[in-house]
Amino acid sequence: MEIRLYVGNLAKSTTQDEITALFALEGEVTSVDLVKDRNSGLSKGFAFVTMTSQESADKAIAKYNGYSMAGNALKVNVAKPRVERP
Repeated sequence: MEIRLYVGNLAKSTTQDEITALFALEGEVTSVDLVKDRNSGLSKGFAFVTMTSQESADKAIAKYNGYSMAGNALKVNVAKPRVERP
């Protein structure tokens, strides 16, 4: 069962590869979706990381919630289900 995590408070300069490498230390990462501004192409400061197991996700949350990356304390938790907007 795949678990989707929300990763917030990222620096604007953070890359998808950096996020992937960091979370891969705690378990297999199946995807990383770094949310970017449509106009500037810069990071909006958050991403979604999908991990292969609940155990890996729990370890990543415990290790990286509050973790300092590029001078920012990350916020990591289980992502809420996507809500479709009308």
